[in-house]
Amino acid sequence: MLLQGLKVVELATWIAAPGCAAVMADWGADVIKVESLGGDATRTFFPESAETPGNPIFTMENRGKRGVALDIASPEGREALLAI
Repeated sequence: MLLQGLKVVELATWIAAPGCAAVMADWGADVIKVESLGGDATRTFFPESAETPGNPIFTMENRGKRGVALDIASPEGREALLAI
């Protein structure tokens, strides 16, 4: 894989940056998505329901990534971010 061995720490929301990081994951990078404790805003675009399970936009833009929620405004959250 083209980007195997590369670690990417993503602190982005909306479509363009998460989409770019998803392509990096497709190409073998280890992508870790860092979300606020409230979660990425795109999680609310298509709320899950019985008729539409899952959230297609969030799922597509975050495929292949690992994720963590951190409060990076706190000293503990910043320390955890730097440890990633």
